[in-house]
Amino acid sequence: MRVGLYPGTFDPITLGHLDIIRRACVLVDRLVIGVAINRDKGPMFDLEERVEMVEAECAALAAQTGVEILVHPFENLLIDCARDVGAQIIVRGLRAVADFEYEYQMVGMNRQLDDGIETVFLMAEAQHQAIASKLVKEIARLDGDISKFVTPRVNSQLLARLGKA
Repeated sequence: MRVGLYPGTFDPITLGHLDIIRRACVLVDRLVIGVAINRDKGPMFDLEERVEMVEAECAALAAQTGVEILVHPFENLLIDCARDVGAQIIVRGLRAVADFEYEYQMVGMNRQLDDGIETVFLMAEAQHQAIASKLVKEIARLDGDISKFVTPRVNSQLLARLGKA
């Protein structure tokens, strides 16, 4: 069984994330969405809320693709999380050259820690490449329309969190 791990903070999950998840389902039999706790980022949504959002948004995709999609919170090293869930592949989404520089360093370090786990990069579809959770939250804070960047459910949750619903 081919197991992939797609890690991120998913604060909140966006259409860009969902595009990468959909495309990663072609590569694996089981896809684990690793929701990073990452206290340093100070997420808007707590861990339980982010896990629930990811589970809710991925349920239909799992049924549609036949791929088992699991959500796994983690706070340890990414490579240790990959080992914990039995992943042979780490899936990373790329949006821009700046992403590549960071990811290039991460791959090098992860290969030093465990050269048996490969990293696969997927580019989001063109219409999703500029989407970043940080920017979505900022647009929502400033009363902009985020409906092109997140699902209706996530849109509602984000606006409610900001007291704008």
